[in-house]
Amino acid sequence: MSARLGVAVLGTAFMGRAHSSAWRNVGAVFPDTTPIDMRVLVGSDPDRTASAARTLGWQEASTDWREVIARTDVHIVDICTPGHLHAEMATAALEAGKHVLVEKPLATGLAEAERMVAAAEHAPGAAMLGFNYRRVPALALARRLVGEGRIGDVRTVRAAYLQDWLVDAAAPMTWRLRAETAGNGALGDLGSHAIDQIFAITGLRATGVRGTLRTFQRERQGPDGLEQVTVDDAAWAQLDLDGGAVASLEVSRVATGRKNGLSIELHGTDGAISFDLERLNELVVTDGRDAWPSRVLVTEPTHPYLDAWWPPGHVLGWDSTFTMQAADLLRSIAAGRAPEPSFADGLAVQRVLDAVERSDAADGARMPLDDHR
Repeated sequence: MSARLGVAVLGTAFMGRAHSSAWRNVGAVFPDTTPIDMRVLVGSDPDRTASAARTLGWQEASTDWREVIARTDVHIVDICTPGHLHAEMATAALEAGKHVLVEKPLATGLAEAERMVAAAEHAPGAAMLGFNYRRVPALALARRLVGEGRIGDVRTVRAAYLQDWLVDAAAPMTWRLRAETAGNGALGDLGSHAIDQIFAITGLRATGVRGTLRTFQRERQGPDGLEQVTVDDAAWAQLDLDGGAVASLEVSRVATGRKNGLSIELHGTDGAISFDLERLNELVVTDGRDAWPSRVLVTEPTHPYLDAWWPPGHVLGWDSTFTMQAADLLRSIAAGRAPEPSFADGLAVQRVLDAVERSDAADGARMPLDDHR
């Protein structure tokens, strides 16, 4: 392999742009990482892809992802496509010996996710899942504090991810509203992030799940007329965690007034922690049973990731999480270690998504989980 790593991004829409920004900036923010070349951007429409490649800083544009992953000058394949394409693309890239980054959720269903984990286990390249919120410094600090025992044993967790982009009945049909392309709706799109944070921060896994799904708008206008919405608009779940802790989950894409509200609150035997993505640089910590909650501005160089950025008090933005994600992948590749989160982490989340759907179909019955089944 050359001293520089060639990168290809598959996908030109929202996530493709976010990941392109990360690859464009990672070397400037983290000069210790292996240098990369932004080789090729892959999309489905030739003209749009070529225009996006020029705008986003890519050397080339292509509409043939199979040809791109076969190229010897492409070492990292970053998959930002709709979910139904993840398994095929990731498996092919891993079999070609590439390092692979896949946007969340891992797959559209449990069987696909299991096949992807098996492919990653037998591949020479690194396989990483794109849960970018693990790179929010405040959430990384929360994970550190819980791991250090600062709030004692975790008893309860409340997680919610609320958006309102589907409140309007006139909002058009998209691939995200079709089960065959997205797998599920708010549950997978938003719930996967929240579940991953529950697992990452606490270090616990789910042993049982109860869940409920709702689709409030059953039809949406598509290019050829009204189409059936075949995924959920909102979901609720209770997760029994190992060690006796309990987590509650609420996700919605019809929560009027909430634009991108990921929140998580943890209560332990000796303290508490809370976070809201709409105040991304802050963490509220109750350190001790008798202490008052204190607001921590997570911009100090001693906080996770912050030594590479700006002076204290100069806040980061949502897009910075992707730059830190790219840096973590490059460092894992250079060190020859498995990156985090892994495909196996994504499978653990996928098992919860699957259990919520099964619980909903069984009128909210508890679905036991065995992480090794």
